Order: sequence, then C-alpha cells, then structure tokens
Amino acid sequence: MLPSMTFRLAHLTDPHVGPLPRPRLRQLMSKRATGWVNWSRGRKLTHDMEILAALVADLRASAPDHIACTGDLCNIGLPSEWETARTFMEALGEPGFVSFVPGNHDAYVRGSLKGLLDAVGPWTRDDAGGEKAFPYLRRRGPLALVGLSSAIPTAPFVASGRLGSEQIRAAETMLRDLAAEPERPCRVVMIHHPPHVGGAKAGRNLTDAHAFEAMIGRVGADLVLHGHNHVGSVAFVMSPGGRRVPVIGAPSASARGGALKHCAGYHLYEIERTATGFSLTATLRGLLPEGGLGDLGTLTLKG
Repeated sequence: MLPSMTFRLAHLTDPHVGPLPRPRLRQLMSKRATGWVNWSRGRKLTHDMEILAALVADLRASAPDHIACTGDLCNIGLPSEWETARTFMEALGEPGFVSFVPGNHDAYVRGSLKGLLDAVGPWTRDDAGGEKAFPYLRRRGPLALVGLSSAIPTAPFVASGRLGSEQIRAAETMLRDLAAEPERPCRVVMIHHPPHVGGAKAGRNLTDAHAFEAMIGRVGADLVLHGHNHVGSVAFVMSPGGRRVPVIGAPSASARGGALKHCAGYHLYEIERTATGFSLTATLRGLLPEGGLGDLGTLTLKG
C-alpha cells in the first residue's frame, strides 16, 4: 500500500459570475427573456461579486491541492458572459489546478454550452489530452476526478439536466477500470445537478437520476460532488457490497442569502487513504452570521 497522505480538495459551485451586460433585443428572442427578467428583479442582488471575490480569496488561502468547480459560471448564456467566465476561471487557478463541469445556466439556450466550453475548455481537458468531451478523467494525487456534464438547454422555467445513456455507459467503464487498479484511487465524480433520485424537484432534477444511481450501484465511487440547489446537502447512494457513497452538494459561491444555509460557501475536503478505502473530512467554509468568513461545520466519513 502507498504511504498515507492527506489530499486537500476544494469544491465550489454556482458562482453565477456577473455583472450581466444588457443583452441586445435579438438575444432576448428566446428563454433569455425570462432569465433577464429574473436577473433584473432579484438574482443580481442575490449573487454578490464582492462576496464571491472574498470567498475565492479565502479558498486560495486554504491552500488546496486541487479545486473542483461544478457549474453555472453563466447566467443566461450570453456570448459576452463567456469571456467573463474565462477570466473568473483564470483567477481561480490554472487549468491543471482546477477542474470544471458545466451547469444548466451554462447551457441556457442552444449554442451556449459550446460557446462557454470554447472559452474554458482547458479546465475540462482530460489527462489524455482530450477537450470538451464528457466524461473526462483527471488524476491528482490519490484522486481520480471523473467529470460529467448534465448541462442541456431546456424550455423557459425548466432547469433540469440529463446525462444520457452514452455518457453514463462511458462513466461506468471509467469507474470500473479505476476500481480494478492495484492501488485503487479515490474516485470523485463531479456533476452539476444532484444526481440522486429526489435530489431536486421535477423541472429542476436530473431526469436520468435512476440510471445514474443504478450505474453507481454496479461499479461504485468514493465521493460525488454537485451544485445546483444553492444549499449545502448530504445524501447517499448505494454501491457494490452495500457501501454508501456520499453525494454532497455545496452552496452557491456568490449567494448573499437570508438564511445561513443559503449563504455563500465552499467545501474543503481532506482525503486520506485507509486500510479499507478512504476517509473524508469535509469542512464548510462561508459567510458567518456576524460577517466575515469562517468554518460553518465539519463532516467526517470513513470508508
């Protein structure tokens, strides 16, 4: 067995980077019209760029070994947002240090996802050199990061996601092969939508969550990270041998919020190999009720 080591993984999600420039009239001839109204009436106040900047500074100061970002860099998929998204990713860290998967706002209308991935593709590049294809595999220390895309364009007032049978099959092969390695890595799955059944209500859910859960039931994983709900959450799905795989959601990284669980935060994981698998300690850092940033809670899981 390899010597024990602690790997620090930071997870943030749903930054909804702004400010959002005023769209041209022709750009509003789509779902963007409702998105622009929602942004103008409230979302621009909910997502605070000063809070986001402070949170990213705190995250970087915590000295993680790697950063996972699980989507929604954009708001309504405007072409002008793609360069803003790239600027944010560059500030977060260079492509080898940060892994990104897209969310539903990144695929707001047809063509939006391609435009975004053209801008931030280096942060989705597989270790084998592929780019803009999902799932991708990145190895960092004892971790094997498997990036999935649940981002699809949807109708107005719908924010659901889908992986599709082809992507699920490819992820299953990837996870099975990783599990067969002599020194099995800690398999961390990254996805935007909560991938477990009941993880989000209809119209906001992963529509093939049953298929995702069944796949994990066949090949397993060690940790699943997601965003989308803008709140911290913990759930479990079953893997072979009756082991429970933690499925952990992080709050929005820019949410001003009115309740603690809706305020901006990120998770910092300390992952260590054990005799039977991996131990995971997740610390939620975010906005404190009295102001400033600090620890809001810790969860320890042993596998």
